[in-house]
Amino acid sequence: MCAFLLGDNMDEKYMIEALKEAKKAYKKNEVPIGAVIVKNGKIIARAHNQKDLSKISVYHAEVLAIIRACKKLKNWRLIDCNLYVTMEPCLMCCGAIIQSRIKKVVYGVSNDNFGKIKKATDDFKHYNIEVISNVLEDNCKDIIQKFFNEKRK
Repeated sequence: MCAFLLGDNMDEKYMIEALKEAKKAYKKNEVPIGAVIVKNGKIIARAHNQKDLSKISVYHAEVLAIIRACKKLKNWRLIDCNLYVTMEPCLMCCGAIIQSRIKKVVYGVSNDNFGKIKKATDDFKHYNIEVISNVLEDNCKDIIQKFFNEKRK
């Protein structure tokens, strides 16, 4: 079932961890998006955007977190894992989420330019991926806005 709901306290707890990753990206002058992957109540992977520093276009927080979780579990299937990310995933990241069999995606702020979860709703429903949006939305929006406001000065 794909539902767009407000998160609970556990979702907020893990979103705070994703925000910590976003702050790491911010300090490195990367677009401040952070992600964590949780299995059985334990964070198994953390990541933040590293596209600019690495000069590799696919080094999004979600993709890096998925890679790290797969290595940790020694499996490409992230069954019963939840992804927490500060911004709505792009089309590439949505594909990686579906392919890795993630159970639930929780994101903070919508991405009107590149976010694709809302457009991929049928795919997420088909794969029984639960989606929860707007968890700590203001916090997630603030760090992104601050970053781009500084870039425009």
